[in-house]
Amino acid sequence: MLEVCIDGKETLAEKDEFVLALAKREAILIPTLCHHKAIAGLGSCRLCIVEVDEGRGPKVVVSCVYPLKEPCTIFTKSEKIIRLRRGIISMLRDRAPQDPYLQQLCTEYSVPQSTRYVLPPQLKCVLCGRCAAACAALGNGAITTVGRGTAKKVSTPYDSASADCIGCGACAQVCPVHAITCTETRDTRSLWNKTFRLVPCEKCGVPFTTQEALDLVREKTLPGTHANLGLCPDCRKKEVLLTTRRL
Repeated sequence: MLEVCIDGKETLAEKDEFVLALAKREAILIPTLCHHKAIAGLGSCRLCIVEVDEGRGPKVVVSCVYPLKEPCTIFTKSEKIIRLRRGIISMLRDRAPQDPYLQQLCTEYSVPQSTRYVLPPQLKCVLCGRCAAACAALGNGAITTVGRGTAKKVSTPYDSASADCIGCGACAQVCPVHAITCTETRDTRSLWNKTFRLVPCEKCGVPFTTQEALDLVREKTLPGTHANLGLCPDCRKKEVLLTTRRL
């Protein structure tokens, strides 16, 4: 265990524990945007920067991907961090001005209105990388960042319907600023210029996922574990509860 002082609070941390994880455990709030518990640390939005002093003077690090190696002092709200974070919030806000969370941070950090960046008015994406990471975790890699500068965006190759996209919608679910358009009717789901037919639940009959997504799960899971695969989340929960009661 490592002796750590975070914002004046003495505590113990495990070696290689990330600073952000320690802060959460100690109920110290550090703003994040690209961080997601189901995705490995990305460190792309830089909102979670803090200062860490390991005895050689304080340095600015990205807390979600910075592992603790030795005793140290951590400052999550120093004057320098507040100033830097304010600039980061301003840039992110300019990319997604309608996002409620970024608006909240602008108020909390007293971020002034800015006209430094001339960006397309329809722009919403903050390029955090969550969606691409979620897609890669499934083994598909159907989307990635393309372009440069203010034209940089997340898309499929050549903005065309991707043969690798299975229509699972994980990318839209993890997007922190709701920048990915995923539209559904009762029987279809459309995203990334591609429309999928939804498969009905074997029990209640409500369409809930795509055949491509089901096929991928079958491919990646062990034989004999597919019993409830054709059930929607609600019916799957009910089935688990019934099985538990029988036991």
